[in-house]
Amino acid sequence: MTPEHGIVLITGCSSGIGLATAVAAARAGFTTVATVREPGRAGALRAAAEHAGVPLDLRRLDVTDPGSVAACLDGVRHDYGRLDAVVNNAGVSNSDPTLEMSTAAALRANLEVNFFGVVEVSRAAMPLLRAGGGRLITIGSVHGVVGQPFNEAYCAAKFAVEGFMESLAPVAGAHGVTVSLVVPGFVSDTSFGVFPDINRASVQAACGPYGTTFADYLEWVGGAGWESAGQLAHEVAEVVVGTLRAERPAFRVPTNRWAAEYLDRKLADRDGSTVQRLARTWIGRPEAAEE
Repeated sequence: MTPEHGIVLITGCSSGIGLATAVAAARAGFTTVATVREPGRAGALRAAAEHAGVPLDLRRLDVTDPGSVAACLDGVRHDYGRLDAVVNNAGVSNSDPTLEMSTAAALRANLEVNFFGVVEVSRAAMPLLRAGGGRLITIGSVHGVVGQPFNEAYCAAKFAVEGFMESLAPVAGAHGVTVSLVVPGFVSDTSFGVFPDINRASVQAACGPYGTTFADYLEWVGGAGWESAGQLAHEVAEVVVGTLRAERPAFRVPTNRWAAEYLDRKLADRDGSTVQRLARTWIGRPEAAEE
């Protein structure tokens, strides 16, 4: 895809990876349609674009509202006549660390954004992408391949995205659309998925019989050596732009060496025992991991 002539739509651009990707894509020469659920919260996005000296086409898009998705895509079709790429980035983290703390409504809300929102945007964009041999890129997660304790709802949604896109890729490819999953690990300059320190005691208390296990998990998180795992949002954004520009992008694109090695453990784990042993160490059960 030639950047100077490529039109890319990105969801969830008010902060984090979405904001960084919108700016990076515009800097690389793409005509960038940066979408946000609430335009009133786009101040940081506007400021970042102004600082970088790049233009953005800022539009409203709520991935959980089919009418909003349709209106945005219709507007792009009307104004540009085509769409060359979509980056599904919009997402929410899970605030309830155990299944028993989450309500059914909260679990469904998580899936609405993280899974069904991705499906809705992809469905609406596909006719335009097919027409021009475009690209459908989705921000996945290592947690869509390796389950993470106390992140059941988020992992379930990302596993669903992984399965959906892996199933869609060969069919879309047969009709000229390249499908890729960009897979980051821990992004250190966002608050996505972080338990605030001020809430840890109350959250742990609310975990009931899982309280001590949750405490062990938090201790692992605090000492997990994120120096090698963590990335900045702009580093992930550069991988996304590289995937947009690649002649033949891979289906699954880890964003750094740590993510690649993390995924290798699961993808080579035929019976699941390797990941289960690893996960036990995250909740303070190393003795079980040696069984």
